[in-house]
Amino acid sequence: MEELLEISDSLISKTSLGFERYLKDQVAWEENLIGIKGARGTGKTTLILQYLKRKKAEGHHVAYFSLDELFFLENSLVETAKLFYQTGGKILALDEVHKYPGWSREVKNLHDRYADLQILFSGSSIIDISKVEGDISRRAIIYEFHGLSFREYLLFKKNLNLPLLNLNQLLLDKQDLRSLFPDEFKPISYFKDYLTTGYFPFSGKDKDLYFQKLRQMIRTIVEYDMAEIKGFDIRNGKKLLQLLYIIAQQVPFKPNISSLANKTSIHRNSLALYLQYLAEARLLELQYPEGISVSTLQKPEKIFINNTNYLFALAEKSPEIGSVREIFFQSQLRVNHQISYSKTVDFLVDQEFHFEIGGKNKSRKQITGGNHFLVKDDLEFPAGKNLPLWVFGFLY
Repeated sequence: MEELLEISDSLISKTSLGFERYLKDQVAWEENLIGIKGARGTGKTTLILQYLKRKKAEGHHVAYFSLDELFFLENSLVETAKLFYQTGGKILALDEVHKYPGWSREVKNLHDRYADLQILFSGSSIIDISKVEGDISRRAIIYEFHGLSFREYLLFKKNLNLPLLNLNQLLLDKQDLRSLFPDEFKPISYFKDYLTTGYFPFSGKDKDLYFQKLRQMIRTIVEYDMAEIKGFDIRNGKKLLQLLYIIAQQVPFKPNISSLANKTSIHRNSLALYLQYLAEARLLELQYPEGISVSTLQKPEKIFINNTNYLFALAEKSPEIGSVREIFFQSQLRVNHQISYSKTVDFLVDQEFHFEIGGKNKSRKQITGGNHFLVKDDLEFPAGKNLPLWVFGFLY
């Protein structure tokens, strides 16, 4: 265990507290069992290491163990954690838990045995906490971590500390949003860079290298992380990558199951399940009508690539601007809101607010009721019921 603790101390000491993510202020850090799941590359490990660094500075005995370490091929988590606890350990963070067989049962046992040991665990978004062993879902508080919002990107890359907004404030309050921002703030000048290279909290200075890194990350998710999905045959990984690539050339769109099946050689009866796998891995977002219970066998009404950076990395040519707008809107709203398919407008949010997304030539033809809004990508600030697209990136 000494080597694990040395690795832990090294990682914690090298972790910067200079930039901290939105979830830091939402997690109930006082709880004794906390789970954080999210897609690869979103920053889960950094979030946890920052917490450990703060607690270590307060005098707590802390440790970070990644369960994909070779050490855990020959050593049990329960025995390792027991030794840590017996030597005064108070806070134990377990990363990549989905790579340790039976992790949930052992974490549950540790939680039950050592009431004063705080355990944080994190892993891929593919983890379905409700279905894992050990009934851990009733003991742990689980959070899902997303990529950078536009607001976070401006702080991370441009050192601009701008206000957090909420949807009611944006849609219903009458205060002038312009007054919340510096006079010299020109959002559109930053927005394009965010859409192409701003969603993930790592460097995107060289666009081609950034896209290459994203493509490698996508392949790792499909060929490595998704092996943990119950019922998924990793031998079908190549077909999933092909399916994702085909979808990226035409999203968002209403899927033609027969056409997709023919192009990918995936049996049409399996296609809905494959789409669900890609959604669980946070590579796709699937949109269903409001009020309908979602089944893995149900065809989605609309399919989106998870975020605009993935879209630019996967597209053969420059993506359609309409696709970029809708994927951005979806990626920012889904964090705290329910998004449903609508036959009349682009998005129905929280079964209450109706949104049509467009550019400068978009008319208000479909904007009819009090809770109907037109969102445009060329506006700097709201004008009546016309709202700028970028401002929806300030909701987390």
